[in-house]
Amino acid sequence: MSIGLIAILDDVAALAKVAAASLDDVAAQSAKAGTKALGIVIDDAAVTPRYVVGFAAARELPIIGRIALGSLKNKFLFLLPGALALSFFAPWVITPLLMLGGVYLCYEGAEKVLHALAPHQAEAHEQKVGASKDDIRAQEDARISSAIQTDFILSAEVMALTLASLDASSVAMQATILSVVALGVTVMVYGFVALIVKADDAGVALATNGRPASSLLGMRMPAPAAQPSGADRAIRPITQGIGRGLVAGMPSFLKVLAMVGTAAMLWVGGGIILHGLEEFGIKEPTHLVHGAATWAAGMVPSLAAAVEWIVTAALSGVLGLIIGGLTIPLAQYVIAPVATKVMSLFRPKPDADPKNAAAHRA
Repeated sequence: MSIGLIAILDDVAALAKVAAASLDDVAAQSAKAGTKALGIVIDDAAVTPRYVVGFAAARELPIIGRIALGSLKNKFLFLLPGALALSFFAPWVITPLLMLGGVYLCYEGAEKVLHALAPHQAEAHEQKVGASKDDIRAQEDARISSAIQTDFILSAEVMALTLASLDASSVAMQATILSVVALGVTVMVYGFVALIVKADDAGVALATNGRPASSLLGMRMPAPAAQPSGADRAIRPITQGIGRGLVAGMPSFLKVLAMVGTAAMLWVGGGIILHGLEEFGIKEPTHLVHGAATWAAGMVPSLAAAVEWIVTAALSGVLGLIIGGLTIPLAQYVIAPVATKVMSLFRPKPDADPKNAAAHRA
């Protein structure tokens, strides 16, 4: 009996070692995959804050929460099982789908550029494709829907890059690593976005707080006192200066971040299309971009890596802008009318006879 018990304990210890090794493997591969997708994550974090611009401060966190929830649904309900299924049954479909996603990002980015350069023309386009809403609630819903659609494309790219970089062979291991990356990316992106959009509120709190030490920077109510403490008087100029700086600087920072987000859409979309073309054997565009980036990097040897990345991103963005610009009239004159007609087939038709309509309502 004792020998059998020892054997069982040895088996348990061996299983524990295997489980620990598996967890280490999951952590290592998740970190590796997340690092390869870091560029998309940064793009996602830059794109998202623009979706809360123009709404009341009280609605910012709820909007971000709804987008984050939609992002989790995108990843866990659709993209994760879809990525596993496609990689197993139809791996050849992944590249065309990613290229379609890249075209959508180019369209979104080009639309934002059009809005900046020709606002009236952009508004007319939005009305024709059904993107313009009148009331605040409809605007919020439309903005969240647009954000979740954009997140779907960016998340699909993250999942595809993650899946391509995995060394794991079992489906269970792939699913585990994809889940870890999906959850980590979502928490990181939308946690960062929440900090960005609420930074001005934190600045107001710091700028108006006369007792930063006693209140622990506003985290607790200080005890009633006739005068601020010595620590309050010592650090108050610093905390109030930081608060005023946040209040003054955040509007400009958000505008810059919105521009970065638009540029990110274009260069990520263009990069996806370049990579897809290369997968289909059309390597000349990628070679041209790589050649230009290498030549520019050679002109500045001390900053070669940075210059090569900047030129590659810039040329990918130019390609994305061209593709997006060509997609705008396609969306306006072809896709939107077809979608409207298809949707009209599923809408209930009004009753022509008023008596029948009144009876139906009764």
